[in-house]
Amino acid sequence: MSINEKNKKNLRKIAYAGVLAALTFVGTELHIPTAIGHINLGDLVILVSAYILGPFAFIPAAIGSTLADLLAGYPQYAAATFLIKGIMGFVAGLLLKRDKEGKVSLGRKLSASFVAEVIMIAGYFAFESLPFMYGVAAALGSVIPNGIQASAAIVGAVPLMYLKPFAKVRTSIQRV
Repeated sequence: MSINEKNKKNLRKIAYAGVLAALTFVGTELHIPTAIGHINLGDLVILVSAYILGPFAFIPAAIGSTLADLLAGYPQYAAATFLIKGIMGFVAGLLLKRDKEGKVSLGRKLSASFVAEVIMIAGYFAFESLPFMYGVAAALGSVIPNGIQASAAIVGAVPLMYLKPFAKVRTSIQRV
């Protein structure tokens, strides 16, 4: 691959990361009411970003989610969100490797999504458990709502990973 081709792929990857960061932001701002609060679609976008970008999904996951926290008036969550959501995208991207035939199995998609969402639930529990936040007892209250959000993200994202346009984008930026 020539340097020019590599530069084009890198620019394409950065452009997609920017679009996916914006979509993560919008998805996080879209709240769906539930019986015990609300869920958002930001994690769904993060999981699809990981499928498309691989470990580079750290960037749109961290930036889009952090901007959503800042705009929503939760600056105390910004640093934690940057790390938690970024690590989610990075780990899911690492786990969503293609097999020899260039495909990602359903099992791999499900397990990568599950691991990423466990990172989210555990990360926010750990952060909210800190003494300067809410403490362990109060942080336990966020585990079930975060679990519901995680489940919704997995149920929504895994089918989206089968859409041909996402596979084409993924292929167009692979090996960058």
